[in-house]
Amino acid sequence: MRIATFNLESLDDRPDLDPPLERRIAVLRPQLLRLDADVLCLQEVNGQKPPEGGPRQLLALERLLSGTPYAGFARVSTSRVSGPPSPPGAPRGVDPVHNLVILSRYPITRWAEPRHALVPPPTYRPVTADPPEPAPEPVQWDRPLLYAGIELPGGRRLHVLNLHLRAPLAAPVRGQKVDAATWRTVGGWAEGFFIATMKRTGQALEARLVIERIFDREPEALITVCGDFNAEERQMPLRTLRGDPGDTGNPALAARALEPIEHAVPPARRYSVIHGGRRQMLDHMLVSSALRAYCRGVEVDNEGLTDELTDTGPWSHHAPLIATFALPSCPDRSTAGDHVL
Repeated sequence: MRIATFNLESLDDRPDLDPPLERRIAVLRPQLLRLDADVLCLQEVNGQKPPEGGPRQLLALERLLSGTPYAGFARVSTSRVSGPPSPPGAPRGVDPVHNLVILSRYPITRWAEPRHALVPPPTYRPVTADPPEPAPEPVQWDRPLLYAGIELPGGRRLHVLNLHLRAPLAAPVRGQKVDAATWRTVGGWAEGFFIATMKRTGQALEARLVIERIFDREPEALITVCGDFNAEERQMPLRTLRGDPGDTGNPALAARALEPIEHAVPPARRYSVIHGGRRQMLDHMLVSSALRAYCRGVEVDNEGLTDELTDTGPWSHHAPLIATFALPSCPDRSTAGDHVL
């Protein structure tokens, strides 16, 4: 079984795009085929308005996957969180930007998109806002997580969590910006950065609590957390998700720790993004010890990766991460984890 994660970087079909979607498909489709994934987690899949009207759909993704094995895979995606609520019973569609998608060769028997399901939004009143905010406001995550329970041959279940954590860019603070790219004061920028950190770490906390619920029901669970973490290994979001015994101080909790699968890749090749000449591993795949035991190989498809600050080509500036697992048949089908949320 091959599991892969890939940030497609704002996949869209707007007519004003440069490069246009067809040029991007010519590059991305062969890359997806090379992954040869059985389970594929995608980030930054934009939604489009269908010609006949109605809620946004993943039309650009449909065009990218057309003619590939992935077109016939089981699929789940996040749904719309922006804009006004849909009328009761109406389809929700997807968001204009940055949807998450999980594709699977195997049946997806349950799924969820937690966003403040386990962690209520913290409230905060900015101290540099001008004019001052009248009261504390909820700090909400930018997008949900995406969970899928996948039934594997032999009866075992694979728990997949796809996420895209907020980038470390300062959130807006009222009256503290001259324009979209320019801050009025350093203090305002610093507070915006603090608010962004709350959002990113809060998302990671909610993902960790989903993992805890799975372990409560299935101590030997096969779990993978994939996606664009916008963080390197020793930064707070990764530490929150991993639950390493060195951080918890409790060896009895070691079985609940998650391991970055890219540890199997030589350090010189361990990067998924080049930013301003600096190689960074921002895309990760964390796995439970039960799943790690079956790992037979890990690849980062970063050959030819270009600097995201200076290059505007049709490819993604994120490298896919792929892991291969050899799982034996497991006729003693587990029924644990039926209600993750």
